[in-house]
Amino acid sequence: MNTYLILLLAVAFETVGTSALQASQQFSRFWPSVLVVLAYGVSFYLLSTTLKVLPVGVVYALWSGFGIVLIALIGYVVFGQALDWPAVLGLALILSGILVIHLFSNARPH
Repeated sequence: MNTYLILLLAVAFETVGTSALQASQQFSRFWPSVLVVLAYGVSFYLLSTTLKVLPVGVVYALWSGFGIVLIALIGYVVFGQALDWPAVLGLALILSGILVIHLFSNARPH
């Protein structure tokens, strides 16, 4: 399977886990709490498999950057958490950083 697809799946599971973390209400709700543990477990497993091919710094930058942006969007859409212009600008800078890494970095798969 494509390494970048695995990385995107890791981001998706991390996003599910973080969304469930919000829904668990500080681990006081059972099923969302179970989902947190399972989703993070799958996410970290998938993340670890990408390290066979890509450098850890690049993997972590992409995983965390995409995760931050997706969680901010989910927070806005699902949980009604407002984003002001500085937050939107910061998220745009994170996405810009991801693009710079992907398009211009000399860090190559090993």
